[in-house]
Amino acid sequence: MKEINRLKNVLAEQKRTGKWLAEVMGKNEATVSRWCSNAAQPTVRIFVQIAEVLNVDVRELFVSTKKRV
Repeated sequence: MKEINRLKNVLAEQKRTGKWLAEVMGKNEATVSRWCSNAAQPTVRIFVQIAEVLNVDVRELFVSTKKRV
């Protein structure tokens, strides 16, 4: 499965858990777990909300598509 988001990494960098994010956002813990494992993706609107909660630029939540040379 191709990684699309970096949510799990960003949470780890901030020493936060998926359970914490689920509680703060009022989402099911299983849903957030699927986002963190890249099994499912939140909507763009939800990505923006996550970025606000984590106080990061929304671009930090995505894996870069630009190839490094």
